[in-house]
Amino acid sequence: MVKHFNMKEENIIKILEGKNIGPNITELVNLSKSSRSAVRTAIAKLEGANKISFRNIGLAKVYFLDQKKVKQ
Repeated sequence: MVKHFNMKEENIIKILEGKNIGPNITELVNLSKSSRSAVRTAIAKLEGANKISFRNIGLAKVYFLDQKKVKQ
């Protein structure tokens, strides 16, 4: 089944594709020029679709793109 994403989710994927070091939610908000709640919703949808994952570094969650799953 092919999952289609809206523009905010596509934007988050594009931002993560260009990053070697995963950004935290504040950096994603600044780069996407979207509200924090919109970014959090997009992240939740992408996590649910297993397209991105995160790692806790201190108090921050740093998000990464799962390259294998996005290309499917």
